[in-house]
Amino acid sequence: MTDPYHIGAAADLTPDPERLHDSPSWIYLLQELERHYRLGSDGGSRAIRSHRKRVRDTLSAIVDRNPHVVARPADTKPVTAHLPRAFDLGKAGPLSGMARTLERVSDRLTWEYGYTKVPRALERKYAYCEILGPQGPVQAEELVLGFVLFAPNTTYPQHSHRDIEESYVSLAGAWSENDTAVHAPGSLILNRPHEEHRITTGRIDPCLLAYAWIGPGERLAAPAMKFSKTRKARVAHGI
Repeated sequence: MTDPYHIGAAADLTPDPERLHDSPSWIYLLQELERHYRLGSDGGSRAIRSHRKRVRDTLSAIVDRNPHVVARPADTKPVTAHLPRAFDLGKAGPLSGMARTLERVSDRLTWEYGYTKVPRALERKYAYCEILGPQGPVQAEELVLGFVLFAPNTTYPQHSHRDIEESYVSLAGAWSENDTAVHAPGSLILNRPHEEHRITTGRIDPCLLAYAWIGPGERLAAPAMKFSKTRKARVAHGI
């Protein structure tokens, strides 16, 4: 008689990896992101309209194939002390559904820096968490979705992304890119590949942004983010 508890049988009892369709919290969060990229205004911009369509079409295809969900260790950074305030602001703003849904999974978020060496001025003022992409938890190769949190009065230095098209959507807090305008919650900014951009935030409240990256899979897996050399000295001095 075969022993059902021998090593070979135990291997057969290994549970299958979790799938997205069995993870309601992640599904609801992705639905909120898709809804904004579908219903949010393009401001009359053909480039933004095209980007929005690429994001939502790619996201829909990923959700349809029911990808794996890989539980990453939750991690915080000093800036996440501002997260409760960002959620309070977001829940009172135009993207309240997204803010509430993100808050419900906040104990599962992996906040990180994305750089091998973070300027000292940014260590307490910035971090991001990837929701969907090569680094999970929802596994995908052709799209990255996540959130970035800035403390009040932060300057995120001049930088660009090689071969990656990027958009930011504001959930909470006022912010500016390249000192050209003040963007309120609900607004979207598009950065084309290789375009340099610099972010500054308001002096009173934190800023919470959703972001989307589209580009070659090998680049999304290893974006090699770098600050522009002309800004390194200013960052080192907290300017």
